[in-house]
Amino acid sequence: MKIILNQDVANLGDEGDIKVVADGYARNFLIPKKMAVAFNKQNLNIFEQKKLSIEKRKEEKTKDAMGIIDRLANEELVLSMPAGEQGKLFGAVTSSTIVEELAKMGLTVEKKKIEVPEHSIKEVGTYTVAIKLYGGETANLKVTVNAAEKAAE
Repeated sequence: MKIILNQDVANLGDEGDIKVVADGYARNFLIPKKMAVAFNKQNLNIFEQKKLSIEKRKEEKTKDAMGIIDRLANEELVLSMPAGEQGKLFGAVTSSTIVEELAKMGLTVEKKKIEVPEHSIKEVGTYTVAIKLYGGETANLKVTVNAAEKAAE
C-alpha cells in the first residue's frame, strides 16, 4: 500500500515522504495512529501545500542535531556511583541515568536514542556512549564513572 507519512517514523522515513508498506502495517498501525495517510490525489495536494513548512521543520531538526553534536563533542559526563573495592558498581549506569544527567545540563534527548555499551555500565571507568540524532547523525559522549564511596567490609 502506498502512503504519505504525517510524521517521522523510525526505520521508515520522514514527514512528507511517500512510501510503499505492507497493507496490514498501513491499515492496522500507521493510519489509525495518524502517522500516515493513504496515497491519493487529494492527500498528495495537501502535502504539496505543506511542503515549505515541512522543509523548514527538517532544517530546524538538522540544525538542532548539529548543535547537540557540537556541544556533546566538548562535554564529558562525570558520574559518581557507589562501588566496591574492585570497581564494580552497586547498580548500573543505564540510558535513563544518562538522560537525567543530560537534562541537568539542559539537553533533552530521548532514552531510546542513547546506545550504552552492553546496555549498561557496571564498572568504574571511562566509556563512549553513542547518541542517535536526526538524519542519521550520531554524537559520541564521553562518560566517566567514578566510585562515590567504597564498601565497608
